[in-house]
Amino acid sequence: MAFERVGVVGLGTMGAGIAEVFARAGLRVIGAEADAEALARGRGHLERSTSRAVDKGRLTPERREEILGRVTLTTSREDLRDADLVVEAIPEILDYKISLFRDLDGICKPETVLATNTSSLSVTAIAAATGRPDRVIGMHFFNPAPVMRLVEVVGTVVSEPDVVREIAELAERLGKTAVTVGDRAGFVVNRLLLPYLNHATVLMELGVAGRDDIDVAMKLGAGLPMGPFALLDLIGLDTSYEVMEVLFDETRDRRHAPSPLLRELVTAGLLGRKSGRGFYGEETAHPRGPARSGVTTFDVAGGPGAEELAERLGAAGFKRSANGDVVLRLDDRPVVEHAVRLRDPATMLGVHLVGDRVAELARTALTSDEAVGGAIDLMKVLGLDPVPVKDRAGFVVDALLFPYLNDAVRMHDSGYASIDDIDAAMRLGCGYPAGPFELLESLGLARVRDGLRALYAEYREPAFAPAPLLDQLVTAGASEFPRR
Repeated sequence: MAFERVGVVGLGTMGAGIAEVFARAGLRVIGAEADAEALARGRGHLERSTSRAVDKGRLTPERREEILGRVTLTTSREDLRDADLVVEAIPEILDYKISLFRDLDGICKPETVLATNTSSLSVTAIAAATGRPDRVIGMHFFNPAPVMRLVEVVGTVVSEPDVVREIAELAERLGKTAVTVGDRAGFVVNRLLLPYLNHATVLMELGVAGRDDIDVAMKLGAGLPMGPFALLDLIGLDTSYEVMEVLFDETRDRRHAPSPLLRELVTAGLLGRKSGRGFYGEETAHPRGPARSGVTTFDVAGGPGAEELAERLGAAGFKRSANGDVVLRLDDRPVVEHAVRLRDPATMLGVHLVGDRVAELARTALTSDEAVGGAIDLMKVLGLDPVPVKDRAGFVVDALLFPYLNDAVRMHDSGYASIDDIDAAMRLGCGYPAGPFELLESLGLARVRDGLRALYAEYREPAFAPAPLLDQLVTAGASEFPRR
């Protein structure tokens, strides 16, 4: 069908952004809110967003007026009766959404498609509350909607295939990239992103590394736009907690249970940027890691790239000695078994170079503070950002990255979404430099499989066991995933 008149119910930041997207594409938009006060706030969102676009040179004043002229605002849902499509953007409370869709079902013409912008709730449950479940789908925009290019189009087991296709085509007409997925909690982006963020809080609770060190490792080492704690504060800890609850309710996977620290912060009202304090906030900056140590000698006791590292340190003016102040072991696995073979095991740390900017420094149960401080000095001289971590499987970067990649493989193998759609969703929805399958193939399938085995051996977390598809491809000697 031709979508020319679109309704948007709920004109908060997200709903107003969605209305703007439709109006920019030349569609007539009816924006509905509960009362005059909420409607005025919605109008303010639209006016400020389009004004910013003019200030940045992205819109002319004439084009802005044209866009705003396409939007009609109302407090009466009856005004949506002639809409071809109605998109709901009210708070993420299932009972509220079901009540709204029942109301819309009685107001809108039979051929109208009803879409929910939910980020994680069951589209099937919403559809089942109407008399047109085949014409109810998910249309999940990302915030800010006028800027973010991704739309997740969510079909259910009763969705009319033509409707799903037509909504995906409409998203493309809006200038977005549409990925079509099934109705599972979190869809693609939140189902992969939130467990990774939750896992980061667990590693911090376990003392594997500190908040700032984890953020540095994932931003500078893994190349992500933000570290997990900065991103949690941006998303909102309450929103993240709610999504994890939805995931856990569906999967009963203990990794999806919100971490105790996340629950505690939400209960205390520390919700991130929206409340002024979350994982970050009103605290004095603390130096990362011990103070300078005055180390003068070192040794590199093996591992891939050991001699190259030794040469770099030697060129920087440090003296190599078999009994050095600090002994480094290049590895991405726990190094305590190597430390106990030394005359002085307190001097050994593991070193895992992540990209060309970060060095994870793994401290064993025997490592001294002086050795940690010395290793930090050595890495800083080389221009690397040192990240002290406990001597645990995967350290920080691999421990967070590999389970996320494994989840993506399981998602694809279940038939839930294609490789290309999963990669596009994570690039466009999260701003990642590469999708999970692109990253898997770049890192090497065998390396990721073996890293997952090490994580599983240490943590005994069933979800850390390599996905069967990944294991089979490595066994077959494959270096890429088959696209089908």
